[in-house]
Amino acid sequence: MTVDIRVIRAGQMYRYYLRETVVGDGRRPARTPLRAAQEQAGVPVGRWMGRGLAVLGLAPAEEVTEAQLRNLFGERGRHPYADRIEADRLAAGDSPKKAFKAGALGRRVTVTGVDFVFRPQPTIYLLWAFGDEETRRVIEAAHEYAIERVLEWIEDEVAVIRYGKDGIYRVRPPGGLVAARFRHYEARSGRPLLHDHLLLSVKGQRLDGKWGSIHTTALHENTVAASALYNELVAAEVCEALGLATEPRIVTPGRRPVMEIAGVPHELIRWTSRRSDQIAACLAELEHEYVTAVDDDGEPRFLPVVSERARAKMNQIAARKTRPPKQKTQPLAQLRAWWKVSAILTSKVAADVINSLLEHARAAAAAIRARVAAVVDVALAAIDVTATVFVMNDGGRFHRRHLLAEARRHLALVLRGRRRDPGLDDQVVAAAISTHCLDITEPKTVRGLEAGYRLYTARWSLSDLPARRRPPTPAPDPDRQPPSDPGEPAEPRPPSQDTGEWEIPRIPLQYERAVLAGAVVREQLRTTATATAVRSRAYDVVAHQQAAMPEQLLASEPADPKQDDQEPKAGRGEAIDMTALRALRKSRTDVEALDLTADRLRRLQDAFAKVGDDSRVRADRVRADRYTGQDDDTGAVRPDDQQAHRPQVPGPHRGREAGH
Repeated sequence: MTVDIRVIRAGQMYRYYLRETVVGDGRRPARTPLRAAQEQAGVPVGRWMGRGLAVLGLAPAEEVTEAQLRNLFGERGRHPYADRIEADRLAAGDSPKKAFKAGALGRRVTVTGVDFVFRPQPTIYLLWAFGDEETRRVIEAAHEYAIERVLEWIEDEVAVIRYGKDGIYRVRPPGGLVAARFRHYEARSGRPLLHDHLLLSVKGQRLDGKWGSIHTTALHENTVAASALYNELVAAEVCEALGLATEPRIVTPGRRPVMEIAGVPHELIRWTSRRSDQIAACLAELEHEYVTAVDDDGEPRFLPVVSERARAKMNQIAARKTRPPKQKTQPLAQLRAWWKVSAILTSKVAADVINSLLEHARAAAAAIRARVAAVVDVALAAIDVTATVFVMNDGGRFHRRHLLAEARRHLALVLRGRRRDPGLDDQVVAAAISTHCLDITEPKTVRGLEAGYRLYTARWSLSDLPARRRPPTPAPDPDRQPPSDPGEPAEPRPPSQDTGEWEIPRIPLQYERAVLAGAVVREQLRTTATATAVRSRAYDVVAHQQAAMPEQLLASEPADPKQDDQEPKAGRGEAIDMTALRALRKSRTDVEALDLTADRLRRLQDAFAKVGDDSRVRADRVRADRYTGQDDDTGAVRPDDQQAHRPQVPGPHRGREAGH
């Protein structure tokens, strides 16, 4: 995710933010005014955001002062101008207690806010770091626009104020929320990392004028959907303004691809990911310790394989263990000069590519936009979104927010950096819920009756979807693997073996199974009445799927080699109108727009080679049989017949290769 969330508590945590976060993650000298510390660090001042500013007497983009921060986040939720309000009430003759209460925003709270961290995709902030001033301003403007839209979505759809006994009543803050935004330019490693901290106050005003606290659990639950919305918006704004396009790239095998700006070399991303390499090396050590750990009785302490949940926990531990201390911040102009020199010297990317990175990205975008049309099929998107969410959620149960996050990822994948119509993500979710989801809510509280907390499952059974495939067991190799018996002591690592070279047994990830689920569901729908409900244009689901597949994978295998020269008979799933199919391919629909990844492209090429070899062997065998009992002219096999009757080989579907 590119949006992280952390709660802010009054006390030590607030002082940490005031000491480091608001000054660009640098060390703020003692007794240094906030504005002076920000100027020394070379970071801009904080700015207020949100629709709730008017109620508090603040203005959008107004500078954030230290006194305002202290009152709102450090004094357990007081008015930003609480000092002035209290002084005015004391001057008017009120008691100190009444004057103090006048500056409060409802009850005092311990959790005073949440910290949302927004950072764009690596290829975007690389263009920001190496581009000219105009490119930098365009990207920063797109970054700010995306943050504003996400905050508006949180105000309208996510934030709720609880009140009443046990908080059974919930209401949206009609006046909106209040947030302070602070910009940072670099990561702890010193490499470029454009990101903003959005300190969102939990205080909101109800319709009756009373102040309440925003339910932070709802904010945590919708962080993934907020991250998907931010990624989609910032990429679309950057691509439309600079003439770029996005493409899916697989970072971790088995996980969903990420959308990056096309034309930016992957080596530059590796140059910025020094922390990632350190975390990966530490994670390999932790995984080896995990699968070989034993207790005092020699019994394994944990599972003999690393589950996805255990891997996530160990990844957090590795990140903390390898976390370097923060460095002194520098002005942005100096940082950008250093970054470019460092990238030229250490990234293994040619200097002319780095100096003209925007032009390379525009050339790649021109090729993509000429080949991929901005076509969104709501019906097909609903199938893919539902299948992916159904498989990737334990037990196949999910909420609307899960569908919304996946719908936004799907739209970002299909549109390739183009802007979309407002509300299109909600249309996909509505189609998914109405057509492919079953409401299984059994509310025990008022909360269960709310639309956002209704529980759904898919209308399909898990048995209908592809079974989870486990990787083949590798051959035993004591020099490179941990012991086969987890109860035995761990073998010493050979001196010549680097960290991370062990073959750690892992439970396969769910995303590859989710990718196949959409294709399976589409295949099931082709023979049912449901197929008519998922039509959005003149062709049905299976025709849309076939339009993206190579013709060699669509021809049926003849039942009898002796009838190899006859036309194939129409049957269930075998009669294909090739003229209509080629016409569909020219339409460049959203399914066809999904590119093959390099790894699966190699698999598909291997499958094609195998098909070719098998067809030649079969043709030679048939030809030999016919030469035995027939004349030469009657036994000849025409090349076009061989092409038309190649067997159907199961392989990855081009329309589903890039995932979500």
